[in-house]
Amino acid sequence: MRSLPVSCRTPLAGSSLAERDAVELERLLRSIADRHRLKILNMLVRAGGAPICVCEFTAAFDLPQQNVSYHLKQLVEAGVIGRERRGRYSYYSLADGALDHIAALVSGPGSGAAAAA
Repeated sequence: MRSLPVSCRTPLAGSSLAERDAVELERLLRSIADRHRLKILNMLVRAGGAPICVCEFTAAFDLPQQNVSYHLKQLVEAGVIGRERRGRYSYYSLADGALDHIAALVSGPGSGAAAAA
């Protein structure tokens, strides 16, 4: 067997992500891993905390209302956004700390993001 001219001496960093945190992060990332849901989150971030009516998402994405509602439901069930009924319309906003929580899980313990969560 031929040996390689360079030996690998990279120290193993290892993962600081506990199994429970990895499962939670997987669930959260699956909930946002869709281009429409990412655009919804982007609109909510750009709104600066102000709730956005479901009708605004429907107009922005040129999707049928039932498709927009499906994506919003996925985000609500994941705890990433919240829903408030106002008459016949629903308004959506980012859940407090949801994006910080995702960042903290990715960063792991001891990082600035984890300390903020």
